[in-house]
Amino acid sequence: MSERLSSAARSSLPRQGVAERRRLRRRRFAFALSVLFVLLLSAAVYGLWQSPVRVERIDVYGPDASLAAYAREAMQGAYMGIIPRDSIFFFPESRMRAGILADRPDIAAVSISRESFSGISIRPHGRAPLGRWCGLAPTGGGVEEYCYVFDASGYVFAAADASASPINSFTLYAPLEEDAQGSPAVSEVEPLRASIAHIKRLPAVFDFARELGTFGSPVSRIVLRGDEVDDYLVSGTRITYVLGDEQDAFTALVSARDSLNLADGSLDYVDLRFDGKVYMKRR
Repeated sequence: MSERLSSAARSSLPRQGVAERRRLRRRRFAFALSVLFVLLLSAAVYGLWQSPVRVERIDVYGPDASLAAYAREAMQGAYMGIIPRDSIFFFPESRMRAGILADRPDIAAVSISRESFSGISIRPHGRAPLGRWCGLAPTGGGVEEYCYVFDASGYVFAAADASASPINSFTLYAPLEEDAQGSPAVSEVEPLRASIAHIKRLPAVFDFARELGTFGSPVSRIVLRGDEVDDYLVSGTRITYVLGDEQDAFTALVSARDSLNLADGSLDYVDLRFDGKVYMKRR
């Protein structure tokens, strides 16, 4: 009996040796793969630090070359201390764009792209000034007004300096959009990045103002007061109507064209707030 057990034990030795050799080969293969991976990774990281694949040139399409500074600042340092931020393959495009848009409200969008293995380009897309905004109401009393320009979305993006040439020549006085608490989302003293209220209705308001010019005197100022609009003509006459009723107001004005003169300043105001009726006051 003992002889048979001894014989079985001896026959199992070759099988155990084969399994052990297989495990050893697998360990050696896994180790070799690990070493190869580390070598390849090290070579890749080393390659990313070489100057031919790092951003050295930044081209800005437009007059403001200072935008390149935002890109250079965003590319300082390295990701986790390993990959350089100025690598042409991993440069922080979104960080560059966010930095420019955060500091420059006059820019609506920014396109950033690779130009070569060592250069990128920045293309800013500026906002088009739709009109001039000068607060809630005319100040009067000879006080100089400080105005801003806004785009088609109602976004206030820059001070209206002498170089500003908005699409519409008249000046707008209107409230700003309010926040959830019912307060202006941005201070009226410094309204940059605010949005003008009733922006969806402004195209009709501006069209009506341009149509008033066919009566002989263009509009110089538009004042939004709650649900009412005052259009001040260059002649000095004020036209008042209900916001959103531009078509009915213009129809009523046309029907009374023969009995009023908007060009000579003889009228103090014309009231179009009542359906189908025209009230006026002469000077």
